[in-house]
Amino acid sequence: MADVRAVRVVLVDDDPLVRAGLRMILGGAPDIDVVAEAADGQDAVDVVLREAPDVVLMDIRMPRMDGLAATRRLLDRGTSARIIVLTTFDTDDMVVTALSYGAAGFLLKDTSPADLVDAVRRVAAGQPILSPSVTAQLIATVTRPRDEAVQRSARARLARLTDREREVAEAVGQGLTNTEIAERLHLGVATVKTHVGALFSKLDVTNRVQIARCLHEATRER
Repeated sequence: MADVRAVRVVLVDDDPLVRAGLRMILGGAPDIDVVAEAADGQDAVDVVLREAPDVVLMDIRMPRMDGLAATRRLLDRGTSARIIVLTTFDTDDMVVTALSYGAAGFLLKDTSPADLVDAVRRVAAGQPILSPSVTAQLIATVTRPRDEAVQRSARARLARLTDREREVAEAVGQGLTNTEIAERLHLGVATVKTHVGALFSKLDVTNRVQIARCLHEATRER
């Protein structure tokens, strides 16, 4: 274990009690190192660019610069840090915006300590955080009734998929990881990654949440 580098994390939240709680939770994991904190998005940009962490836990609603603006600024600046947005359900629309900016995922602030630690590890390893239980509620909340053109567009994009790609898309929409999809569909993980890459291209999306939204828009009842 001595030769395994700890995951370096920066915490960004305007509430010092939240930061203290996150630090305490993550500090109990031997393979995670909280290297810095920031109290708003403006400070977060400076801290993350200086510390070059592996993972950032980013609150949304903060003074001076909110987490959405900070996420976009950091990713535009080419940071290699993977950003997890912290949220409550009254900010669902902003979460989807953050994911469209390129954030690695989102977590609810009441996520259990064990799941929080697991999420940081997964994101550091390159896996997006897309909790099945949260995703379904998130999509249902933010995908509001729109005109028929939206549904037609979603259905047209889905029609481009092969049967196997559709199966992979539905599994992604359920929040499964590539490994879990491989096990369910009896495929190799590399093959699943190839199918997910095809989904991004054929559905004209940039992340896994948008795949799930496309499925929802295509099948929702008007």
